[in-house]
Amino acid sequence: PEIFLTQVRAMLRAAVDLDNLKIMLPMISGVAEVDELKLLINRAHDELLEEGYAVSMPQIGVMIEVPSAVYMIEELARRVDFVSVGTNDLTQYLLAVDRNNTRVADLYDDLHPAVLRALEQVVRGARLFNRPVSVCGELAGNPMATVLLMGLGVDSLSMSVGSLTKVKWVVRSFSVSRARQLLHAALRMEEADQVRRFMENALDDMGLGGLFRPGL
Repeated sequence: PEIFLTQVRAMLRAAVDLDNLKIMLPMISGVAEVDELKLLINRAHDELLEEGYAVSMPQIGVMIEVPSAVYMIEELARRVDFVSVGTNDLTQYLLAVDRNNTRVADLYDDLHPAVLRALEQVVRGARLFNRPVSVCGELAGNPMATVLLMGLGVDSLSMSVGSLTKVKWVVRSFSVSRARQLLHAALRMEEADQVRRFMENALDDMGLGGLFRPGL
């Protein structure tokens, strides 16, 4: 807590006169963590006001990275201002696969139906409280997943610069209504390979096969 308070105080002071600070809490597994951390943020805010700094309360969000947070999404969304899904860790924990272990890494697949259904639950829970949802991780920069994330109603994507052009191309090529149709079909599938082939065909139909096939 002492280290966290020091960090929050520094962030609040850095945001004076800017009022653009947002604090995202990582690896949240339950509401008690959020409640405790919000108390500490409020404490740092009040202390700085007493010391004469013109600080303002930042927006507070949570990272959804572990399965327990998926199932507690409504309770979490009620407590925060925004939600972000860390798909790398969430996929790893949902599938019980260490993506850095070469013996099992081939079992890691962020297009697994379980991952898509978890994302759907997160978006649906966040929407009950009008909380914006962002997605980061490899899935956010995967052109085959872009359409599905559009269909889910995700508000923003965070990705490496190398993926930006491909993802923008997909966004411009599909309507939201078409994205929802593809999402609903994908959610009924039972295997990641089915979802992958389905999305490859969808992109091929739009002449976008070169986005996921090297050399095309």
